[in-house]
Amino acid sequence: MNKEELIKQLKVQIVEALSLEDIQPEDIDTTAPLFVEGLGLDSIDALELILLLEKHYGIRVENPKERRDVLQSVETMADYILRHCEQSEAIR
Repeated sequence: MNKEELIKQLKVQIVEALSLEDIQPEDIDTTAPLFVEGLGLDSIDALELILLLEKHYGIRVENPKERRDVLQSVETMADYILRHCEQSEAIR
């Protein structure tokens, strides 16, 4: 899977995982912050996104500083997945 396809997939997964009823996947700006401004997510949402990474991509992000960096935007999530799952069937 290329980065563009992964980003589209992530947007759908984020909308579903967080039950964002008023937001369509295509409404999410790929580079916009996910927390505070942007989507305005909170710490509970962050936990859901961490679970999403584990469930769909087999990635565990244990370090709190790394979590903050990974969950900045959809793009940073996609970049992290691509770096850590190059051998994984999860993104092929």
